[in-house]
Amino acid sequence: MVRIRGADGRIPVRTLDRGASSSAAAAEPTGYLGGSYDTSLLVKYEHHVARHIWFGEERGPKKELKVAGHGLKLTSRVPLALPPQMESWVSRSGLASLQRTSLNKIDTNLVSAFVERWHLETSSFHMPFGEMSITLDDVACLLHLPIRGIFWSPQDVTEELAVELAVDYLRVSQGQAQSHVRSCRGSYYKLEWLYDLFVHHRAASSWAYATRAYLLMLVGSTIFADKTFTLVEARYLLLFRDLDGCSRYSWGAAALVTLYRYLGDASMYSCKQLGGYPTLLQCWIHKYFPTVGKRGENWKPAENCGLPRAMRWSYRQGVLKVDDLRPILNELTPTDVIWRPFEDHRAWRVFDEICLYRGCLKWGETVVPYLPGRCLRQFGYRQYVPSPPLDCMMATDIDVDWIGYHQSIIDVIGSSTVATTLSEVEDGYLEWYYRVSHPRLVPPHRDAPREVPVPVYDAGPSDPDWARVSTLIHRYLRQVNAEDEDPQFSDLFEALHISRSH
Repeated sequence: MVRIRGADGRIPVRTLDRGASSSAAAAEPTGYLGGSYDTSLLVKYEHHVARHIWFGEERGPKKELKVAGHGLKLTSRVPLALPPQMESWVSRSGLASLQRTSLNKIDTNLVSAFVERWHLETSSFHMPFGEMSITLDDVACLLHLPIRGIFWSPQDVTEELAVELAVDYLRVSQGQAQSHVRSCRGSYYKLEWLYDLFVHHRAASSWAYATRAYLLMLVGSTIFADKTFTLVEARYLLLFRDLDGCSRYSWGAAALVTLYRYLGDASMYSCKQLGGYPTLLQCWIHKYFPTVGKRGENWKPAENCGLPRAMRWSYRQGVLKVDDLRPILNELTPTDVIWRPFEDHRAWRVFDEICLYRGCLKWGETVVPYLPGRCLRQFGYRQYVPSPPLDCMMATDIDVDWIGYHQSIIDVIGSSTVATTLSEVEDGYLEWYYRVSHPRLVPPHRDAPREVPVPVYDAGPSDPDWARVSTLIHRYLRQVNAEDEDPQFSDLFEALHISRSH
């Protein structure tokens, strides 16, 4: 059944439930113009950028976000080889891969187009065919960060304490530390200052101090990058007091919590910047959406298979702006997605069942919901209508839940089955999804009736290579507005049918 949204962007009540009485229909929530009909899921949609985009309202003169990318600076700051005394600590920390994973530049238009589809309530991107997310498995394969480990609960760090930490653990004088923290106007250190300290202590063979400065500069330029673009919070120095013990943290969860937090902020209409590690987001897009955006390849998957998969990609100047990408994302189908992009990487990163943990992730005072049950197709399971998102404000035993993750995994996959095709969903999922979400950000034509039918998708091929062939053929046919009956495209439609049967 095809269900149509009306000119106001909402599905009329009568199409949602044929058996609904008039009194029940009157009790239905009214929703937002151009947004979800049932507002019980996306409760912050009123402030979301998507609500404004539907009606042609932009964040500002620049439609793309300002993104904190430090790739070029890291290229000059990360040495080809560290002294052996430092290399041992860096390697055992679990953070060594971050020295080489950053893209030199970020495609801000591509990243911004996906941010517009992120919802903090569900920790997921709302695509035309359902939800997708950056998972712990994605972090493990793209960045080779450890995902098992403990969360970090920091103490408050005042400017005075930031000075003391710099004196004790970075070996700077009291006066120098005070002057520097004062110049940062808060409990921060400048990334450039940390790099200079690393160089100074390395030359003086002060290996522990050099390593702390180096690691703090590294995480401040990658997984903990913030919207200042030049600073890192002084409290993160506490992570490296004991250089032999910093490997106990779940750095993968830390990267995800930080990025989720900034994605949530940037999805709001009033926000114009994105913090976190944009390389993680952009490389995630490259892996799952091979036909969206421009990218260069440093090597093929068959080569250098043991390296973090983020290192496969290099920056290429994109020609598409946010305006161009929005309708492209609007028309994506399940066959445009590589649902299991890391299956050829399992010899180096075995799938860890903790990636199916459902609960809250915590890093510092930031707590975010982690909900793999909303993107089961990325794990090879049939997607069902998920349960309501978690309220992390009510979570009290996050560390205990993380340790006892097994029960939550049973809850996530117990209601599903292994998918027979890579993009399989249960009956009724898309109807539910089109009721609670806004799967298309812009109407097809600004002056046309804003009808958004619930689509019917072909199952698609189960083999990844055939899926790629199917995606490319389908994309071309869509670009030229080809019709089934047109004889000049009959061979391509036959090839598309053959590819989808595999």
